Amino acid sequence: MSLSEKTILVTGASAGIGRATAIAFLEAGAQVVLTGRRLDALDETLALSGAPAGRALCLAGDVSDEAFVDGLFAALEARFGRLDVVFNNAGISLHSRTIDEISPQEFRTVIDVNVIGAFLIARAAFALMRRQSPQGGRIINNGSISAHVPRPGSVAYTTSKHAITGLTRSLSLDGRRFNIACGQIDIGNAASDMTDAMSKGVPQANGTVAAEPVMDVQHVASSVLYMASLPLEANVQFMTVMATAMPFIGRG
Repeated sequence: MSLSEKTILVTGASAGIGRATAIAFLEAGAQVVLTGRRLDALDETLALSGAPAGRALCLAGDVSDEAFVDGLFAALEARFGRLDVVFNNAGISLHSRTIDEISPQEFRTVIDVNVIGAFLIARAAFALMRRQSPQGGRIINNGSISAHVPRPGSVAYTTSKHAITGLTRSLSLDGRRFNIACGQIDIGNAASDMTDAMSKGVPQANGTVAAEPVMDVQHVASSVLYMASLPLEANVQFMTVMATAMPFIGRG
């Protein structure tokens, strides 16, 4: 299925995975709504794509803010009329620490963005996809290999990504009646600002600190593009894309 003229929402589009994926969608001819915390960074993403401004809408805000999400979807619908795909990508993490070294507020902050934010975006997307004509669409959630196994000192992030897997499974089931597909991409060690420390050394399960292999973020973008390009009669339920030699299989 061609993505040309399809409307796609990418959260966390100001850097890293979100930026690379938004650019890939724009290069594929899609109409893309980009959101993140900084408008200047979103404008930079659009400029890097080389796409005309008429095929994009950049709106800055916090996905964990219900009022912002409501306004985001109102603007999206007013501009493009419908939504075909959402890449539910925005997320944050903490520096590696054990649970007793993490404050309740820090934990809530991660859950607010990674879980509440993902819920609010999926909720609004589901509602629009359900009422639009023709009905249906696709929600792609950004999970993590942490949705399968934790890294040392990652209790907040790992908890949030296990929650994303529950969200994905539930949306997949509830969406069937409305032609709404939902899948999840679990990513390991894509090179970005968020993973910069991996090439320098990160805690390992055996207590050591070691550098880990990383992969080009473009491999993630092309994987999301594939998931999004399927007709709604087909779905990638779960995909894992990772640096081949990273410590995931056999971790711990």
